[in-house]
Amino acid sequence: MKWQGRRKSSNIEDRRGRSGSFGGGGISPLALGMIMRFLFSKTGLVVAGIFILIMWATGTNPLSLLQQFNGGGGMGATTAASYQGTPEEDSLAEFSAVVLQDTEDIWNQLLQGYREPTLVLFKGSVQSACGSATSASGPFYCPGDEKLYIDLSFYEELKDRFNAPGDFAQAYVIAHEVGHHIQKLMGITDKVHNLQGQVSQEEYNRMSVRLELQADFLSGVWAHHAKNTLNILDEGDIEEALTAASAIGDDRIQRQTQGQVIPDSFTHGTSEQRMRWFKKGFDTGDLSQGDTFNAEVL
Repeated sequence: MKWQGRRKSSNIEDRRGRSGSFGGGGISPLALGMIMRFLFSKTGLVVAGIFILIMWATGTNPLSLLQQFNGGGGMGATTAASYQGTPEEDSLAEFSAVVLQDTEDIWNQLLQGYREPTLVLFKGSVQSACGSATSASGPFYCPGDEKLYIDLSFYEELKDRFNAPGDFAQAYVIAHEVGHHIQKLMGITDKVHNLQGQVSQEEYNRMSVRLELQADFLSGVWAHHAKNTLNILDEGDIEEALTAASAIGDDRIQRQTQGQVIPDSFTHGTSEQRMRWFKKGFDTGDLSQGDTFNAEVL
């Protein structure tokens, strides 16, 4: 993939140097209320007085502690400005920003009034509108804040654990999550999520599979137009994306991790399905061809 030296998206939020527990979100109203009730109790006033005297004696500003509790960077967290990534990691961050820009260029052409998502880079753990998550969760999209989240170490995992190397395999990951953003904009995500609790778990899983396969299709549509409009694909790039799609199929992951395949528990689709829907999006470039919810054969 031709990406070096090209435009980077400005919709990047780098949280690699921030704590996932507190960074950006501040303390919850419930926890704050409990703290305040304690502080204004008789015991709390004594403890607070002693604590303030100690801080005064050591030259520490008590207000700085309050700022930390109220979302000022997290308890004991380093700030993003002080974070120093390795050259390899910084290169992956730059790569991700270029790919996000490429998705913006294409989807702004294809969708009138396209609302661009933000890509959040994190390390270890992160807090989103969908709750907290760790690197083990893999890349994800949160419809609550319309942000994509990725720990850059996933690219290494994609290469080593899933045996899916290559920069376009990595681009496929971002394009897939952007596909979920497009589903959110179209109202598809909310319709599926609203089914939770209304249908059986097996039926909800089947709808989740259709949602994921459509995101694969949308990433293929992006690749189609990126090839024809931006001229950024190298020979072998589509094969890299197909390898990645195959590597993260439910059947393949279940066989590797638990030694058996349980179709009713699938939430993303089989390797064959994921490859086929990505390929359909890439071959056609036609959004009308991606209605996985009414497809008789997935």
